[in-house]
Amino acid sequence: MTSPDPVAVAFHFDVMCPWAYQTSKWIRTVRESVPLEIDWRFFSLEEINREQGKKHPWEREWSYGWGMMRVAAMLRRSSMSDCDRFYEAAGRALHEESRKPHRPEVAAEICADLGLDPAVVQAAIDDPTTHDEVKADHDAVLAHGGFGVPTLVFHGGRYVYGPVVAPAPIGKEALDLWELTVAYSRVPHLYELKTPKTDADMVHIAEMFRPYLEARDWESKEKPAR
Repeated sequence: MTSPDPVAVAFHFDVMCPWAYQTSKWIRTVRESVPLEIDWRFFSLEEINREQGKKHPWEREWSYGWGMMRVAAMLRRSSMSDCDRFYEAAGRALHEESRKPHRPEVAAEICADLGLDPAVVQAAIDDPTTHDEVKADHDAVLAHGGFGVPTLVFHGGRYVYGPVVAPAPIGKEALDLWELTVAYSRVPHLYELKTPKTDADMVHIAEMFRPYLEARDWESKEKPAR
């Protein structure tokens, strides 16, 4: 007999990541049909891909992805829902609308659009403990061998990287993927299922991520996963 579906899952994200954004859209769709609580947590692509000798993101007053997560951390202290709404809106701005939520003034505009106090952005910058909260979530993934986002954490502490999908599935496909992901999380020592990408797939991905590629103010560099 299989164990019941989890009613809670932790979701580690970086607003900068287009893959995590698509997966976040998918899991919100799942939440509409499945009793599910999402614990939004953080992971820094800037830190994991940091070049030797460069400053850590917590050594900067504002760093693109890290800064947005500090705002989300400040919101999370009083409302997981507000953290969720900020991530959804900032992610949509970057990955669908070619806006720049990684700039503090745009992050403040997004907060105002959500009915949140835009001063929360400056408050997050001024509060060094927001660094600590982002870093604690980041370090938890590293301690379990994690290397990127999206990373999901299921009941019992099983860490799963993915699912990596674009566009986010909807309807029955979304629920099918949820069942598959939950089943994956139950199998010990299962490390990877992967579909090779064809040239046509790469064209599809480039088109899906075009708004993000137009809006980003950084060059993506990835260290190889273990």
